[in-house]
Amino acid sequence: MRRLLAGLTAGAILLATAACGSSDDSGTSGKAASSDGTTTVKLGLIPIVDVAPVYLGQKKGFYEKHGLKLTISTAQGGAAIVPGVVSGQFQFGFSNVTSLMVAQSNNVPVKAVVNGIASTGVRGKDFNALMVKKGSAIKSPKDLEGKKVAINTLKNINETAVRAAVRNAGGDPDGVRFVELAFDQMPAALDQGQVDAVSVVEPAQATVKSQGGVEIASPLIDIAPDLTVAMYFTSLPYEQRNPDVVKKFREATAESLAYADAHPDEVRAIVTSYTKIPAAVLERVTLPKWPAEANRASIEALRKLGQEDGLFKTEPDLDKLLP
Repeated sequence: MRRLLAGLTAGAILLATAACGSSDDSGTSGKAASSDGTTTVKLGLIPIVDVAPVYLGQKKGFYEKHGLKLTISTAQGGAAIVPGVVSGQFQFGFSNVTSLMVAQSNNVPVKAVVNGIASTGVRGKDFNALMVKKGSAIKSPKDLEGKKVAINTLKNINETAVRAAVRNAGGDPDGVRFVELAFDQMPAALDQGQVDAVSVVEPAQATVKSQGGVEIASPLIDIAPDLTVAMYFTSLPYEQRNPDVVKKFREATAESLAYADAHPDEVRAIVTSYTKIPAAVLERVTLPKWPAEANRASIEALRKLGQEDGLFKTEPDLDKLLP
């Protein structure tokens, strides 16, 4: 099943690449300028806390100030958003860095535009955690050999992070049975015993905690201090045709990131507008960091792990991928 799903993901990326040659027109038409000079762009996001700055920036008028109007669609993970951006379905997207490197290694023309999110750097207090059900016999990532672990999409940063956690604990990551599951479905799946562990992010992480779930590792923090986890990106053809729009998106998003980092209470409030998390659970959500710049050294660490895990067809070129 793992090989089949991974193949489907790779197939989707390859189809997007093939479609890119015929989607140039759709990429351009996605940039619809109104009479007041505002440009409408489509943005693919995952409905998690990570992207709260965009919703907050939209509410505060940062994108409008820069001459942009956002039309937002959601997907299960960055690996699903990549084909949408490359095919012209979206002009911009949000994806974990590993999925962007996987895409580039498959000759998919992606280009990171602006930073997205970073880990807190505090073990046990990150927005991501590897968790098990209350009372589980699993006490360490090493115990996950032969167990079923849910991640949002296969062959992405969460798989790499879990594999690294298992390896660091003295286990064999090849023995882990990875299952693809949307973040918001993970709490119920864990509680009902459908999976043995989940690599979960906020706000679903807070829900798992409210069910008595126990954290056995902080996988993202194990990879590198202040890890750059995800970034906003576009396609190379779109950037080449519309450098002005890309610049506006970069500036508006950077402003949104800075505002979110300085106003955590407003972040928590905006999360309720695009997730179904109860207010009582939201109070316990661990917020990530939203730095202005990506941490290049941490991305190098991710690339090394991806190579060890055989995720890349060719070695990713970070000089071409990153802003």
